[in-house]
Amino acid sequence: MRNVSAHPYMANSVPEIQQAMLESIGVDTVEELFVQIPQDHRLTRPLDLPPALSERELRRHVVGILAKNSTTEDNLSFLGAGIWQHHVPAAVDEIVRRNEWLTSIFGEPSSDHGRNQAWFEFCSQLGELLNLDLVALPVRSWGSAAGHAMRMAARLTGRNEVAIVRAIDPQRLSVIRNYCEPPEMANHIAIRLVAYDPATGLIDMDDLRAAVTDRTAAVYFEVPSYLGVVEHQAAEIAAIARAAGAETIVGVDPISLGVLAAPVDYGADLVVGTIQTLGVHLHAGGGVGGFIASRDEPRYAEQYPTLFISIAETLEPGEHGFGLGLFHQTSYGLRDKGNDWTGHSVYMWAIAATAYMAMMGPQGFAEVGKLILQRAHHAAQLLSGIKGVRVTFPSGFFKEFVVNFDDTGKSVADINDALRARGIFGGKDLSGDFPELGQSALYCVTEIHTLSDIERLAGALNEVV
Repeated sequence: MRNVSAHPYMANSVPEIQQAMLESIGVDTVEELFVQIPQDHRLTRPLDLPPALSERELRRHVVGILAKNSTTEDNLSFLGAGIWQHHVPAAVDEIVRRNEWLTSIFGEPSSDHGRNQAWFEFCSQLGELLNLDLVALPVRSWGSAAGHAMRMAARLTGRNEVAIVRAIDPQRLSVIRNYCEPPEMANHIAIRLVAYDPATGLIDMDDLRAAVTDRTAAVYFEVPSYLGVVEHQAAEIAAIARAAGAETIVGVDPISLGVLAAPVDYGADLVVGTIQTLGVHLHAGGGVGGFIASRDEPRYAEQYPTLFISIAETLEPGEHGFGLGLFHQTSYGLRDKGNDWTGHSVYMWAIAATAYMAMMGPQGFAEVGKLILQRAHHAAQLLSGIKGVRVTFPSGFFKEFVVNFDDTGKSVADINDALRARGIFGGKDLSGDFPELGQSALYCVTEIHTLSDIERLAGALNEVV
């Protein structure tokens, strides 16, 4: 019999407990649980691991590794491009950390101690912000939400193409391509990229009309776009899609909706976006959450791959109960026969977003949207006054804007290196993904940036160029 010892962090690794579990399922050894794995695929020698560290030593080791990072706490950051630095109220963090949520965020109905009601509030508040009635629980990311929505559109229309504006986050587009599947697969959805006008950042309408055909399941664009531009042709884009029998899918940053029109108001059928801007920290870009929403119509509801929360009156007058709706059509209910796999859940961030939206209210969203607009445009004005620096799309942008450095004779990489030496993270380098924009970077200004922060950036750039 092999030598078995308990793991210091795992209560169930005590040999007596392990043996009791093995006996309860009718096997003698743990190895019997892995007989389906071919013998030549299994490691037969001990792993050459470093000596085990104590908890204190391990913590010191990990903290030492993390200390090598440059963070937004110690540096001034103007990076956005898919994950953004917004203010997260301390109350949001306090609510998310409470044991009532940590112990019941997912499980059986018996573990629901207000979880379903909180999820219902998330869907309701986001629905009010979007001016839509049907909002599902979040999926992993904005890209995941967009991919799911395109698959929904393909099922709704029976078509297998989507038109997507090329001015999109390359990482988001990569996720969407995964959801649209390789050409060899039966459910493949072909992607047609629609050009944008490099002079304005807006969608090239002639190219859109050429791309949309009777095979198009959906047209997808974003407001604001990846380049920060507010697409004022949105209603015309939706009309082109509708005339071809295609769905209109709009991606949106919900923090912009205090100052920008909701996508449904200019013709969107399905709306997707991020929830990271609603009270979720940067978290190195992982697990930040994306949403899907639509009108409350059966044809849409029946295609969702995600979970819904329903509310109903109980036998007690004045009381209400909450529960999962349309569970059967999800991968939770039907496994591989469900509409889609939703994969990794981010339901804790739904709790964070619920707290954030409740604290903000309609007036709060209007105020933060105006503040972002004012400070972003002020920053663009200051930067465009620096010799050799040009703001590419100077009007009609929200939060992010493209800054061109061609006339400085320096590359974005060199400029960003020099800014980092001054404790500033410059904009996202666009020169690789959007070569037609030259040496350009995407700068992000939010409510966390003070006027002195913006002046510090302008001063540092003036020195660097």
